[in-house]
Amino acid sequence: MKKKKFSFMALLLALVLVVSACSGSTGTDKKDDDNAAQEEKGPKVLNLNNTSEPGSLHPALAQGTHESWILEHSFEGLTSKDEKGNIIPGVAEKWEPSEDGLTWTFTLKDDAKWSNGDPVTAHDFEYAWKYALAPETAAYYAYQLYYLAGGEEYNSGKGSADDVGVKATDDTTLVVTLVNPTPYFLDLTSFYTYYPVNKAVQEANPDWAKSADNYVSNGAFVMTEWKNKESIKLEKNENYYDADKVKLDEVNLVMIDDDTTAYQMYQTGELDLLYPITPDVQGTLVGSDNPEFEIAPDLSVYYYNLNSDVKPFSNAKVRKALSMSIDRQSLVDNVSQGGQTPAFGVIPAGINDVSGDFNANSGTLFEENVEEAKKLLAEGLAEEGMSSLPEFSILFNTNDAHKAIAEAIQAMWKENLAVDVTLENVEFQVKLDREKAGDYQISRAGWVGDYVDPMTFLDLWVTDGPYNDARYSNPEYDALIDAAKKEMDPAKRSEQMHKAEEVLINDMPIIPIYFYTKPFLTKEYVSGIYTPINSYPQFKYADVKK
Repeated sequence: MKKKKFSFMALLLALVLVVSACSGSTGTDKKDDDNAAQEEKGPKVLNLNNTSEPGSLHPALAQGTHESWILEHSFEGLTSKDEKGNIIPGVAEKWEPSEDGLTWTFTLKDDAKWSNGDPVTAHDFEYAWKYALAPETAAYYAYQLYYLAGGEEYNSGKGSADDVGVKATDDTTLVVTLVNPTPYFLDLTSFYTYYPVNKAVQEANPDWAKSADNYVSNGAFVMTEWKNKESIKLEKNENYYDADKVKLDEVNLVMIDDDTTAYQMYQTGELDLLYPITPDVQGTLVGSDNPEFEIAPDLSVYYYNLNSDVKPFSNAKVRKALSMSIDRQSLVDNVSQGGQTPAFGVIPAGINDVSGDFNANSGTLFEENVEEAKKLLAEGLAEEGMSSLPEFSILFNTNDAHKAIAEAIQAMWKENLAVDVTLENVEFQVKLDREKAGDYQISRAGWVGDYVDPMTFLDLWVTDGPYNDARYSNPEYDALIDAAKKEMDPAKRSEQMHKAEEVLINDMPIIPIYFYTKPFLTKEYVSGIYTPINSYPQFKYADVKK
């Protein structure tokens, strides 16, 4: 009996081995089969809508989200952010601040490379930051590098590049010296103005960033095609140090400034991710159980610039009257329809204060009051020697949502203040250029925080600030911002920033309208999208499985 039992078990084991061999059940074999199946299906491609033609895709010259969305995926700074918004190593492997917080030493990864195979070195970072600060570059975002010792002096023509506080001591070591200890400096190093530029490429061809033919970047993707006002193609950067985790082979971004058309393309499967979404569609999706729809938080404010160089918008009472006669709750409920919240200040929720949230601690800094608005308008016009507000226009970039909001505010001002307003829509880059030239009366604006701190909003409106399109100037405001940038005591710094926001709102050079949310649609076959609070949906580690 014992011998028969052994023979049966041996036969059973042999059968199991045969079946296993035929089915190819090892982990390695299964992975090979999956890869082969994917190759048969073709490359993994993600299709998006970028809404507007970029003005520049050079890190030093970019200035809007229509550019940063591409740069965030084609470049990488010393640090990066994970799906929860935490600062994590980027090109830098580690960093060490000095005890006084003035000197930071970054050690770069040994395997960081440019898309053309060149190593990414500390010299590339030093070169890029000084290039952005160089007066002849005329970079609007140069002020974000004023935290570096000697940065502002060099940019204003009062100092030299040699005195700027950034120095590559060897290929992998970057030493940064700050003017003052800066609590959010690490966050800044993940922002696109702080990205590196391939020094050899820039010196050989200053126009490398103007076309895909010469484009060289160091991020997860590299631009391989740029069809003017039509589309941009990104392809996986095989030289990226983390390329094994990048699943997409290709990303196509089409330039469609009509949200309705973009939504139709999403419905037909021409787009896999849609952001932004037209307001009427948002209205039907909010509160629904659509698995493709998500509303993420957003560190941004929607507002109107009032050109202080143009009468009567030079008068604070006129500006306040226009602001106080807008019904913001009606706008977010019936027009924008994306879960936004009315703005009665300029700092959105999501930034920590010494106690609680900065926005919550600010409270309501002004109120809507039509009767008071009428009184202020009459007083302000009289002070300017005018009996009525002349017809003026609202300038906005072509977009269904911006148009709908402008039309609603146009109607409110007509009904509440008996003023006539015309609407003017232009391409986004044209709007930006006209704001810089002061060629407008009132313009639509929005600001996404460059870093997670109130200062990313508050320093917009200092006198002669590069993004102070309202041309606002108040010495008290300037002094508070300057003091807050130098103050290391959290309680004192918070007090200075809250006071600055109060001064700004009392002068009302801009009209806060609402705080954004980030409603977007993603096809169910797309995974791995994440949404840091101050960035568009990130597709760096996304996957497509159709």
